This record gives sequence, C-alpha cells and structure tokens, in this order.
Amino acid sequence: MSVDQKKAPKAQKATKAPNRPKAPKPAKPPTPAQPYRSGFAAIVGAPNSGKSTLLNRLLGQKVAIATAKPQTTRHRILGVLTDKFCQIVFCDTPGVHRSDKLLNAAMVARAQAALADADVGLWVVDARRRGPEHQAALEMVLGRGVKPLAAVLNKCDLAVREELDALAVEIREAVAPQALLEISAKTGQGLVELKKVLAALLPEAPPPYPEDALTDQTLRDLAAEFVREAVFELTREEVPYSTAVTIDEFLEPDDPEASDALYRISATIHVEKETQKKVMIGRKGEMLKNVGRRARLSLEDLLEARVFLSLFVRTTKDWSKSRRDLSDFGYAD
Repeated sequence: MSVDQKKAPKAQKATKAPNRPKAPKPAKPPTPAQPYRSGFAAIVGAPNSGKSTLLNRLLGQKVAIATAKPQTTRHRILGVLTDKFCQIVFCDTPGVHRSDKLLNAAMVARAQAALADADVGLWVVDARRRGPEHQAALEMVLGRGVKPLAAVLNKCDLAVREELDALAVEIREAVAPQALLEISAKTGQGLVELKKVLAALLPEAPPPYPEDALTDQTLRDLAAEFVREAVFELTREEVPYSTAVTIDEFLEPDDPEASDALYRISATIHVEKETQKKVMIGRKGEMLKNVGRRARLSLEDLLEARVFLSLFVRTTKDWSKSRRDLSDFGYAD
C-alpha cells in the first residue's frame, strides 16, 4: 500500500433516535349495532322426520310430543327461541302426507297454512329414507313462492356419507335452498349453526313475543297432548290414530311453588269403535293405568309438582270423519 494512501475512516455507528412516546393508534370506527331480527320459521317435512324432536331440542324443553310412530303431531305448535339479537318463533307442523281422511287433510292444511304465513321455511328431511311422504313434502316446499328456505338433513349421525351427499345434490337441484345443513336433532349436532342461519334469513323486526315466552300451548293443551303421547307409545295398529283427548277439568294449586302443590286433572280419551275402547281400557284396566302413569310422570316433570290424573274412555263413533267432531276436538277451524 502506498504511503500516500490513507486508511478509510471507520464507519460510525448509527446513533439511536431518542426515545419518544409512541403515537396512539387511530381509533377504530364504531361498529354499527347488530340489527335485531325476528320472525316465524315453519318446520315442515314428512311424518316421522324428527320435526318435534328438533323443536324440543332447540328450545331445551319439551313443548311438542314426539314418538317413534309417524303422524304424531296434529296441531300447529309454536315454540319461541329468544337471544340477545334475535327471536325465532318456530311453528311445528303435522307431517305432510297424502290421505283422503278428513283428519289427515286437516293436518296437512295446517302445515300448508303455517308455511304460507311464515317468514322462512325449515324443511326437515330424514337422511335415511325417502318415500311418498318425502315427495309430498317436496311438492309443498316447491309451492312456497319466493320465501327463503333452509333445508336440513336430519338423523345424519345414522346415515352413511354416500347417502348424505346424494341427498344433498338432489335437494339443491330440486329447490335451491338458501342453506342446506346436516344435523341430528337427537344429539344436537349442527343446531348452533342452524340457529345462526335461520336468524340471518329473518327480517329486521322487533320480537313479537315477550323475552320469557316459550310456547303458545296452555297447560291444558300440554296435558291433553301428553296423554295422547302415552297412548301412541303404548298402543298399536289403528288405536293411536283413532284417539283424541279432551281435558274435562284442570285445577291448579293455589301456590304452584309450594312443596305440596298438587294439580288435579281429568281427561277423556275418545276412540271411534267399541273394540278400540276395550283395547284402550285393557284387561282389568291395565292399559288405561299404564297410559295414566306415563302421562302423569311427563306432566309432573313439566310442572315440577305432583299431579293427580283421572282418565276416562269414551266411544265417539267415527269422530275423525266428522267435521263437527274435528272442530270440537280442535283439529279443524
């Protein structure tokens, strides 16, 4: 290196900027309040697809009877689900099927009316089987007009993957629902997502029912239904389908919260034939006792109090074919 060459000065270390207070982060724009949504959701589907079980599971309490036999539900039953941002009023309806009987026609008419009046349709499909009733329900759903529709494949925990996929394709092609979910009303699978989907499909509106409302069914209504449920569970063949229940007396205790509170209820089970009456009473009254015992336990669970239940059986000849009897029993307007 030449003597004339000088060493380059060492690079100076960069000086650190003095510590300064960090500038505050810009405030996030305020989030608009989530709009409140409410409305009616009609639960429709073929008999025994799990509609009533689904309603009870969504509400967390039994307001609709459910048995393994088809066509258990005969009335339109309201169940109210309320949270911070929405209120969904579910309408449980009789199973859609084809029949020439007046009773069955009245049941299907109620399902049609509920779907026509609702803000959103909820079509419940049994993921395991499809028959003529499935086609009847499909035709009703197709006639809903522009109403938003959510379809659910129920009992998906019991179906195989290939069946679920094929059914999903069939439903999308047939009705193009706004949502299609796989659920299990029995286990609760998929119900959280279902609530979100239904809430999003409802209009922005104030709640039509008080926050603590659960159902439009009176205690008298529920008592009659629980007796009929016991009949469905314990009798066979045509007997459960030929049975109607009316409440003759419903006496509430002065203080329902008292530890010794007792409800006194008497009801009449109507059948259509004398032979059915004999079956309903049973040998030495055993069938009637068993029906009463099962219904009483269901009522005590609901009322959280003791129940004294008296049951009587009466033959009301061919009541399911009589417009007057159907009206008297609350099955037709």
